Amino acid sequence: MKLFAGNSNRVLAEAVARYLNIPLGKASVRRFADQEIFVEIQENVRGEDVFILQSTSYPTNDHLMELLIMMDAFMRSSARRITAVIPYFGYARQDRRASGRTPISAKLVANMITRAGADRVLTLDLHAGQIQGFFDIPTDNLFSVPVMARDVKAKYKQLGNVVVVSPDIGGVVRARALAKRFDAQLAIVDKRRERPGESEVMNIIGAVAGKDCLLIDDIVDSGGTLCNAADALLANGATSVTAYITHGVLSGGAVARIAGSKLQELVITDSIQPTQGVLDAPNIRVISIADLMGEAISRTATEESVSSLFD
Repeated sequence: MKLFAGNSNRVLAEAVARYLNIPLGKASVRRFADQEIFVEIQENVRGEDVFILQSTSYPTNDHLMELLIMMDAFMRSSARRITAVIPYFGYARQDRRASGRTPISAKLVANMITRAGADRVLTLDLHAGQIQGFFDIPTDNLFSVPVMARDVKAKYKQLGNVVVVSPDIGGVVRARALAKRFDAQLAIVDKRRERPGESEVMNIIGAVAGKDCLLIDDIVDSGGTLCNAADALLANGATSVTAYITHGVLSGGAVARIAGSKLQELVITDSIQPTQGVLDAPNIRVISIADLMGEAISRTATEESVSSLFD
């Protein structure tokens, strides 16, 4: 087994390598003067079980092309099996045709990864579960809920006062999975989205008065939904609001928006390498998924069960 990484999240790749107790593979992923990507594998991989860790985060297209070109290089270097480890799968929000004459970009990207030489895919908290079916190769979708649950149990001494909140109807399954971990109550934010990137909170379904509310979702991008939800929960009598989000996209002015919001804390994973602005924000905290990803890689290499990690 050998683990390699592109340029999207070297810090996470190094942490996973430490968990696996193996060195990170030697590969040069660089740019020509015209910004074309060039990849050179700097060690023998013939007959090896190769894992490539690369989040397709901003700049999404650059990091996706790095992944595709790296897989082509390993395939042409006679690697026995290639697993694309994608902690954050970009384009996942384009998983259906929401209106006429639009693409299903998530399916297109899945096809590209397959055709580039991947034998299997390992990812985390896909935006929509059906994206697993977009791949014609084995795909394991890990869940960050166990990591979040451990953090919640360490932070809150009185779990009986905690309510897990889904920021929309579509996230109820994810919220329920976390609530079951410590037998917490469940609430839902009913919202109406007027236009892409903007949301208006309409109603709170469930009892939140006097409770510590935990908002859970897979992606935080602009941060508008989270801030609106926090305002609505506090207006309905919540004691505090903390958000647990897997993928901290945090584009544009999201970090400043979160820092100035009524959120007590935003907890994100390192599936996307946090910027210095994120690390400096007073109410944003990063928890690591390195052990989870490392264990999944180890079990994949030894043909053991990965689904037991969800328990």
